[in-house]
Amino acid sequence: MSSDARLSALYQEVILDHYRRPRNKRELEAPTGVCFLKNPVCGDEVDVQLIVRDGVVAEATFGGRGCSISQASASMMTELVKGKTIEDVRAIVDRFAAMLRGDAEAAKDEKLGQARALSGVSRFPARIRCASIAWDALLKAMK
Repeated sequence: MSSDARLSALYQEVILDHYRRPRNKRELEAPTGVCFLKNPVCGDEVDVQLIVRDGVVAEATFGGRGCSISQASASMMTELVKGKTIEDVRAIVDRFAAMLRGDAEAAKDEKLGQARALSGVSRFPARIRCASIAWDALLKAMK
């Protein structure tokens, strides 16, 4: 098995793990920011809830339903942004968007953590919205 095939298999496992055992999939008691988005094309729904204190994301959760990519992406995102400043989160979202557009350097950026497992989505334009919907909701919830 080539190293590319091994990496692809590993990424697939990471995505399935986040889909089957989502992290932070729950409602927050008193969020400071909330955004619900729905993709009318496929039916993916995501509800991102945040608690931001002193410019730092103290808590990030999500709800909703959808395909494995949308749900895994939301799970990875909530883990990645906790404890980060709003400025850092915006930079991470921009980097994630670049990766989904096929930017090879962004796909190697360790700041994206496990979300790098979604780099292959760039080869499937119809699935890019699935991977990005939670991230778009995150930006709106931070406003």
